[in-house]
Amino acid sequence: MNYTHTRNQVYLLNYHLIWCPKRRRKVLVGQIKDRLIEVLEQVADEQGIEILSLSINPDHLHLFVSCYPRLSVHKIVKAFKGRSSRILRREFPELLKLPSLWTHSYFVSTAGNVSASTIQRYIEAQSKT
Repeated sequence: MNYTHTRNQVYLLNYHLIWCPKRRRKVLVGQIKDRLIEVLEQVADEQGIEILSLSINPDHLHLFVSCYPRLSVHKIVKAFKGRSSRILRREFPELLKLPSLWTHSYFVSTAGNVSASTIQRYIEAQSKT
């Protein structure tokens, strides 16, 4: 990971995000998981966010992203959770049994150059469990 340079800025903003389905249900599997990956990538492209690493477990997901300084972390999470909930609940009626797809909560941690590789290894290790 390198610093991003624009005409007026030099920055390196990396966020490690974690959130889970309502009631920690193990619903992020199979076609739902595959479609979730597509939706997250689409949102990232539209928002100018780079997905550095992604791991989806049945009951939670880890997302490591790099973004532009004007994007607040709250708006990033809201974009990912909002779009994915709307699309997945429309395409997979079994998800309508939950009052909502995602909990209101999320975890966020910042990472610089030094600890970024540690976070990526951690997320990749989550995929293997």
